[in-house]
Amino acid sequence: MRFCMVTTFYPPYHFGGDATYVRALSRALVANGHEVEVVHCEDAFRAAGGKDKDFTSSYDEDIVVHRLKSSFGFLSSLITQQTGRPGLKHRMLSNVFKRDFDVINFHNISLIGGPAVLGLSNAPVTLYTLHEHWLLCPTHIFWKNRKYACDSRQCFMCSIKSGIPPQLWRYTDVVSHAIQNVDMFLSPSAYTAKKHNDAGINSPMRVLPLFSMLEPENRISFEPKQRPLFLYVGRITASKGIIPLVDYFSEAIELDLLVIGEGDLSRQLEQRYAKNENIRFSGYVQQSDLISFYQQATALIFPSLAPETFGLSIVEAFACGTPVIVRDAGGSRELVDMTGGGIVYHSDEGLGDAVERLAYDVTLRLEMGEKARNGFEQYFTQKDHLAAYLGCVEDLLRNKNNKVH
Repeated sequence: MRFCMVTTFYPPYHFGGDATYVRALSRALVANGHEVEVVHCEDAFRAAGGKDKDFTSSYDEDIVVHRLKSSFGFLSSLITQQTGRPGLKHRMLSNVFKRDFDVINFHNISLIGGPAVLGLSNAPVTLYTLHEHWLLCPTHIFWKNRKYACDSRQCFMCSIKSGIPPQLWRYTDVVSHAIQNVDMFLSPSAYTAKKHNDAGINSPMRVLPLFSMLEPENRISFEPKQRPLFLYVGRITASKGIIPLVDYFSEAIELDLLVIGEGDLSRQLEQRYAKNENIRFSGYVQQSDLISFYQQATALIFPSLAPETFGLSIVEAFACGTPVIVRDAGGSRELVDMTGGGIVYHSDEGLGDAVERLAYDVTLRLEMGEKARNGFEQYFTQKDHLAAYLGCVEDLLRNKNNKVH
């Protein structure tokens, strides 16, 4: 079959897990004999503050990638953000969609076409993967006023306080019309599916947990070190809970914290904690190089304050036999509930308790690491994910064919 992945960001022009997943899914489909093309927006990456990266490993020879770029640059993305429509990218997208695809799978569409881009698909099967809560929230992540998790809908004022130009299309019926062209929504977690259902999006929806390309072939036994090492992998932003995390380790000087990732708080936090020898900031690390960091860690900490749709770094840790410490925020706790491969906490005090339990109870760490790896093999492998994904496509095609006949 021929697939088209539509997403705002794609490696190396990306920031987070949505683009990582799109590439992983695309590679998996190609490896199984399918053809894949990806269309994404370079203008959006730069408009969002991204800087060009030259990583040859980010390119895939067997995947056709259409990188939309125009002389209008930032203006192109702004028009899409304000109107909810492809705008200056309409012709380029239409030309791609004419290429006789069996499946068009939309992912993060915020700046590549807005909700209206969904209506451009003429493929037999149109999918939309819910990587974020963007359909429901201008900030994408229910992070209110750039300060705390959303507790009530005040979207217009929140947009202003968050530095996001208010989007008047959100107060029209453009979303309800656009999603009528979607055959199936794919939700990474039950939490995210319910969140959209509760908001009135009652289109067909299937829960399909994500997977990662990180699948170490050999289990490496964890060897406790003299100093426990904890790991954070993700965006360095307030909504991810990075501030209370480093604050805790600034006091827990007998424990080490390695922070991997980039974000708007990177420089500020590096300067603030420069004298704390137990806290290190590594910046960006290529995904393939993460395995050794996960395997050496006592645990991965996933401290997000905003409700997450999933938690891809949690699955990466599971693949490496590393337990996790997860704040109860959105769908990320489901991964721990499914596997027993970690600890869920509810407050800053709970973070400290969880860290100490895994730092000083080696038996518990080994038991949870084993459950993490077993849970990965049971729920989050590429093979099982691809089977479920293709099964969904085949079900939709079969149902459509039956209706025709």
